[in-house]
Amino acid sequence: MRKPAVAGYFYEKDGERLKKELKPYIDLMAPKKKVLAIVSPHAGIKYSGAVAGAVYSCIQLPRTFIILGPNHKGIGSPAALIASGEWEMPNGPIKINSTLAKAMMASTEYLQEDQYAHAQEHSLELQLPFIQYLTSDFDIVPAVLQQLDLSICLEIGTAIARAIKACDQSVVIVASSDFTHYEPQKIAEARDRLAIDRILTLDPTGLYQTIISNNISMCGFIPAVIALQATLQMGAAKADLVKYMTSGDITGDYQQVVGYGGIIIC
Repeated sequence: MRKPAVAGYFYEKDGERLKKELKPYIDLMAPKKKVLAIVSPHAGIKYSGAVAGAVYSCIQLPRTFIILGPNHKGIGSPAALIASGEWEMPNGPIKINSTLAKAMMASTEYLQEDQYAHAQEHSLELQLPFIQYLTSDFDIVPAVLQQLDLSICLEIGTAIARAIKACDQSVVIVASSDFTHYEPQKIAEARDRLAIDRILTLDPTGLYQTIISNNISMCGFIPAVIALQATLQMGAAKADLVKYMTSGDITGDYQQVVGYGGIIIC
Protein backbone atom coordinates (compact mmCIF):
# COMPACT_ATOMS: atom_id res chain seq x y z
CA MET A 1 0.00 0.00 0.00
CA ARG A 2 1.51 3.32 -1.06
CA LYS A 3 0.68 5.87 1.62
CA PRO A 4 -0.14 9.52 0.82
CA ALA A 5 2.96 11.71 1.02
CA VAL A 6 1.41 15.19 0.97
CA ALA A 7 -2.14 14.81 2.33
CA GLY A 8 -2.78 17.68 4.70
CA TYR A 9 -0.21 19.84 2.93
CA PHE A 10 -1.01 20.03 -0.79
CA TYR A 11 -4.64 18.96 -0.30
CA GLU A 12 -7.07 18.20 2.52
CA LYS A 13 -6.38 14.88 4.28
CA ASP A 14 -10.02 14.34 5.27
CA GLY A 15 -12.07 12.80 2.46
CA GLU A 16 -15.17 14.98 2.79
CA ARG A 17 -13.15 18.16 3.22
CA LEU A 18 -11.15 17.20 0.14
CA LYS A 19 -14.34 16.87 -1.91
CA LYS A 20 -15.38 20.36 -0.81
CA GLU A 21 -11.94 21.69 -1.70
CA LEU A 22 -12.18 20.22 -5.21
CA LYS A 23 -15.80 21.12 -5.98
CA PRO A 24 -15.16 24.72 -7.21
CA TYR A 25 -12.69 23.44 -9.79
CA ILE A 26 -14.81 20.67 -11.34
CA ASP A 27 -17.39 21.33 -14.05
CA LEU A 28 -19.57 18.25 -14.29
CA MET A 29 -21.50 19.76 -17.21
CA ALA A 30 -18.46 20.46 -19.40
CA PRO A 31 -18.49 18.73 -22.82
CA LYS A 32 -16.36 15.59 -22.73
CA LYS A 33 -13.71 14.71 -25.32
CA LYS A 34 -12.07 11.37 -25.99
CA VAL A 35 -8.37 11.91 -25.39
CA LEU A 36 -5.17 9.91 -25.54
CA ALA A 37 -3.28 11.99 -22.99
CA ILE A 38 -3.36 15.13 -20.88
CA VAL A 39 -0.85 17.47 -19.29
CA SER A 40 -1.94 18.49 -15.79
CA PRO A 41 -0.19 20.46 -13.00
CA HIS A 42 0.68 19.21 -9.52
CA ALA A 43 0.97 22.19 -7.19
CA GLY A 44 -1.19 22.57 -4.11
CA ILE A 45 -4.85 22.49 -5.06
CA LYS A 46 -5.40 26.13 -4.10
CA TYR A 47 -2.74 27.13 -6.64
CA SER A 48 -3.19 24.83 -9.64
CA GLY A 49 -6.58 23.27 -8.93
CA ALA A 50 -8.37 25.47 -11.44
CA VAL A 51 -6.14 24.22 -14.26
CA ALA A 52 -6.18 20.56 -13.25
CA GLY A 53 -9.92 20.68 -12.68
CA ALA A 54 -10.56 22.21 -16.09
CA VAL A 55 -8.60 19.44 -17.80
CA TYR A 56 -10.19 16.54 -15.95
CA SER A 57 -13.65 18.06 -16.36
CA CYS A 58 -13.44 17.98 -20.16
CA ILE A 59 -12.27 14.41 -20.82
CA GLN A 60 -14.04 11.10 -21.21
CA LEU A 61 -12.82 9.07 -18.26
CA PRO A 62 -10.98 5.85 -19.13
CA ARG A 63 -10.71 2.62 -17.18
CA THR A 64 -6.98 3.13 -16.59
CA PHE A 65 -4.74 6.15 -16.14
CA ILE A 66 -1.02 5.82 -16.78
CA ILE A 67 0.32 8.68 -14.66
CA LEU A 68 3.82 9.91 -15.48
CA GLY A 69 5.47 12.45 -13.21
CA PRO A 70 8.88 13.91 -12.47
CA ASN A 71 10.92 12.46 -9.64
CA HIS A 72 11.62 15.66 -7.70
CA LYS A 73 13.64 13.86 -5.03
CA GLY A 74 15.86 12.03 -7.51
CA ILE A 75 15.77 8.79 -5.53
CA GLY A 76 15.46 5.25 -6.82
CA SER A 77 15.41 4.00 -10.40
CA PRO A 78 15.50 6.57 -13.23
CA ALA A 79 12.17 5.32 -14.63
CA ALA A 80 10.29 3.71 -11.76
CA LEU A 81 6.87 2.02 -11.72
CA ILE A 82 4.69 0.73 -8.94
CA ALA A 83 3.52 -2.50 -10.53
CA SER A 84 1.18 -3.99 -7.93
CA GLY A 85 -0.89 -3.24 -4.85
CA GLU A 86 -2.90 -0.15 -4.03
CA TRP A 87 -2.42 3.57 -3.47
CA GLU A 88 -4.11 4.89 -0.35
CA MET A 89 -5.95 8.22 -0.60
CA PRO A 90 -8.38 10.10 1.69
CA ASN A 91 -11.35 8.93 -0.36
CA GLY A 92 -10.31 5.30 -0.54
CA PRO A 93 -7.61 3.07 -2.01
CA ILE A 94 -6.84 3.03 -5.73
CA LYS A 95 -5.80 -0.19 -7.42
CA ILE A 96 -2.63 -0.52 -9.46
CA ASN A 97 -3.17 -2.14 -12.87
CA SER A 98 -0.48 -4.78 -12.52
CA THR A 99 -1.20 -6.38 -15.90
CA LEU A 100 -0.58 -3.17 -17.82
CA ALA A 101 2.37 -2.20 -15.62
CA LYS A 102 4.07 -5.53 -16.30
CA ALA A 103 3.34 -5.22 -20.03
CA MET A 104 4.99 -1.81 -20.05
CA MET A 105 8.08 -3.15 -18.28
CA ALA A 106 8.23 -6.09 -20.69
CA SER A 107 8.29 -3.65 -23.61
CA THR A 108 11.42 -1.77 -22.54
CA GLU A 109 14.36 -2.39 -20.24
CA TYR A 110 14.24 1.20 -18.99
CA LEU A 111 11.01 0.90 -16.99
CA GLN A 112 11.69 -0.82 -13.68
CA GLU A 113 9.61 -1.62 -10.62
CA ASP A 114 10.76 0.52 -7.69
CA GLN A 115 8.31 1.59 -4.99
CA TYR A 116 11.06 3.38 -3.06
CA ALA A 117 11.36 5.99 -5.82
CA HIS A 118 7.72 6.94 -5.19
CA ALA A 119 7.81 7.21 -1.41
CA GLN A 120 8.08 11.00 -1.06
CA GLU A 121 6.95 12.15 -4.51
CA HIS A 122 3.90 14.42 -4.89
CA SER A 123 3.62 14.83 -8.67
CA LEU A 124 1.45 11.75 -9.23
CA GLU A 125 -0.45 12.03 -5.97
CA LEU A 126 -1.88 15.45 -6.91
CA GLN A 127 -3.67 13.93 -9.91
CA LEU A 128 -5.58 11.36 -7.88
CA PRO A 129 -8.04 13.60 -5.98
CA PHE A 130 -9.41 14.98 -9.26
CA ILE A 131 -9.85 11.53 -10.77
CA GLN A 132 -11.48 10.14 -7.62
CA TYR A 133 -13.87 13.09 -7.50
CA LEU A 134 -15.16 12.14 -10.94
CA THR A 135 -15.13 8.33 -10.80
CA SER A 136 -14.42 5.38 -8.55
CA ASP A 137 -14.23 2.89 -11.42
CA PHE A 138 -10.60 3.19 -12.43
CA ASP A 139 -7.09 1.95 -11.78
CA ILE A 140 -3.65 3.40 -12.39
CA VAL A 141 -0.11 2.69 -13.49
CA PRO A 142 2.11 5.22 -11.68
CA ALA A 143 5.62 6.05 -12.94
CA VAL A 144 8.14 8.65 -11.78
CA LEU A 145 10.95 9.74 -14.07
CA GLN A 146 14.29 11.38 -13.54
CA GLN A 147 16.22 13.27 -16.24
CA LEU A 148 16.55 10.93 -19.21
CA ASP A 149 18.22 11.15 -22.61
CA LEU A 150 15.89 11.93 -25.49
CA SER A 151 16.43 8.53 -27.09
CA ILE A 152 15.36 6.80 -23.87
CA CYS A 153 12.25 9.00 -23.61
CA LEU A 154 11.25 8.06 -27.15
CA GLU A 155 11.81 4.36 -26.48
CA ILE A 156 9.73 4.48 -23.29
CA GLY A 157 6.96 6.35 -25.10
CA THR A 158 6.91 3.77 -27.88
CA ALA A 159 6.88 0.95 -25.32
CA ILE A 160 3.93 2.48 -23.48
CA ALA A 161 2.01 2.81 -26.74
CA ARG A 162 2.75 -0.83 -27.55
CA ALA A 163 1.44 -1.96 -24.16
CA ILE A 164 -1.70 0.17 -24.47
CA LYS A 165 -2.48 -1.19 -27.93
CA ALA A 166 -2.20 -4.74 -26.60
CA CYS A 167 -4.57 -4.22 -23.66
CA ASP A 168 -8.35 -4.47 -23.96
CA GLN A 169 -9.42 -1.38 -22.06
CA SER A 170 -9.48 2.38 -22.38
CA VAL A 171 -6.34 4.18 -21.21
CA VAL A 172 -5.37 7.84 -20.83
CA ILE A 173 -1.80 8.96 -20.18
CA VAL A 174 -1.34 11.80 -17.69
CA ALA A 175 1.86 13.85 -17.92
CA SER A 176 2.06 15.60 -14.56
CA SER A 177 3.98 18.85 -14.85
CA ASP A 178 4.17 22.43 -13.78
CA PHE A 179 5.81 24.88 -16.16
CA THR A 180 8.25 27.71 -15.42
CA HIS A 181 9.27 28.09 -11.77
CA TYR A 182 9.97 31.31 -9.87
CA GLU A 183 10.30 33.83 -12.68
CA PRO A 184 8.49 37.15 -13.21
CA GLN A 185 5.09 36.75 -14.87
CA LYS A 186 6.05 38.03 -18.33
CA ILE A 187 9.17 35.87 -18.50
CA ALA A 188 7.27 32.81 -17.31
CA GLU A 189 4.53 33.34 -19.88
CA ALA A 190 7.03 33.74 -22.71
CA ARG A 191 9.02 30.66 -21.78
CA ASP A 192 5.94 28.58 -21.18
CA ARG A 193 4.59 29.59 -24.57
CA LEU A 194 7.67 28.06 -26.19
CA ALA A 195 7.07 24.75 -24.43
CA ILE A 196 3.31 24.75 -24.91
CA ASP A 197 3.69 25.41 -28.64
CA ARG A 198 5.88 22.30 -28.99
CA ILE A 199 3.25 20.23 -27.20
CA LEU A 200 0.44 21.65 -29.33
CA THR A 201 2.35 20.69 -32.49
CA LEU A 202 2.82 17.14 -31.14
CA ASP A 203 6.60 17.43 -31.26
CA PRO A 204 8.33 15.39 -28.52
CA THR A 205 11.83 15.97 -29.86
CA GLY A 206 11.17 19.68 -30.30
CA LEU A 207 9.82 19.93 -26.75
CA TYR A 208 12.90 18.23 -25.31
CA GLN A 209 15.26 20.46 -27.28
CA THR A 210 13.29 23.63 -26.51
CA ILE A 211 13.38 22.97 -22.77
CA ILE A 212 17.12 22.30 -22.79
CA SER A 213 18.16 25.12 -25.13
CA ASN A 214 16.03 27.76 -23.37
CA ASN A 215 16.69 26.50 -19.84
CA ILE A 216 12.96 26.30 -19.12
CA SER A 217 12.24 25.02 -15.61
CA MET A 218 9.34 22.76 -16.63
CA CYS A 219 9.73 20.01 -14.04
CA GLY A 220 7.70 17.39 -15.93
CA PHE A 221 9.03 17.82 -19.43
CA ILE A 222 10.34 14.23 -19.46
CA PRO A 223 6.83 12.85 -18.76
CA ALA A 224 5.42 15.21 -21.41
CA VAL A 225 7.96 14.09 -24.03
CA ILE A 226 7.19 10.44 -23.28
CA ALA A 227 3.43 11.06 -23.42
CA LEU A 228 3.76 12.87 -26.76
CA GLN A 229 5.78 10.03 -28.25
CA ALA A 230 3.27 7.46 -27.01
CA THR A 231 0.30 9.34 -28.40
CA LEU A 232 1.97 9.81 -31.78
CA GLN A 233 2.37 6.04 -31.94
CA MET A 234 -1.35 5.75 -31.19
CA GLY A 235 -2.40 8.15 -33.94
CA ALA A 236 -2.67 11.49 -32.14
CA ALA A 237 -3.99 14.19 -34.46
CA LYS A 238 -4.15 17.36 -32.36
CA ALA A 239 -3.60 18.95 -28.98
CA ASP A 240 -5.45 21.83 -27.35
CA LEU A 241 -4.61 24.17 -24.48
CA VAL A 242 -7.51 23.99 -22.03
CA LYS A 243 -6.30 26.52 -19.48
CA TYR A 244 -3.13 28.39 -18.49
CA MET A 245 -2.48 30.50 -15.43
CA THR A 246 0.26 31.19 -12.91
CA SER A 247 0.53 31.20 -9.15
CA GLY A 248 0.54 34.98 -9.40
CA ASP A 249 -3.08 34.87 -10.51
CA ILE A 250 -3.85 33.35 -7.09
CA THR A 251 -1.45 35.17 -4.79
CA GLY A 252 -1.17 38.53 -6.55
CA ASP A 253 2.63 38.22 -6.50
CA TYR A 254 3.78 38.41 -10.11
CA GLN A 255 7.50 38.72 -9.35
CA GLN A 256 8.14 34.99 -8.81
CA VAL A 257 5.47 32.80 -10.33
CA VAL A 258 5.00 29.17 -11.26
CA GLY A 259 3.21 28.42 -14.53
CA TYR A 260 0.39 25.88 -14.80
CA GLY A 261 -0.87 24.56 -18.13
CA GLY A 262 -3.64 22.08 -18.83
CA ILE A 263 -3.51 20.40 -22.25
CA ILE A 264 -5.43 17.58 -23.93
CA ILE A 265 -4.00 15.39 -26.70
CA CYS A 266 -6.52 13.69 -28.96
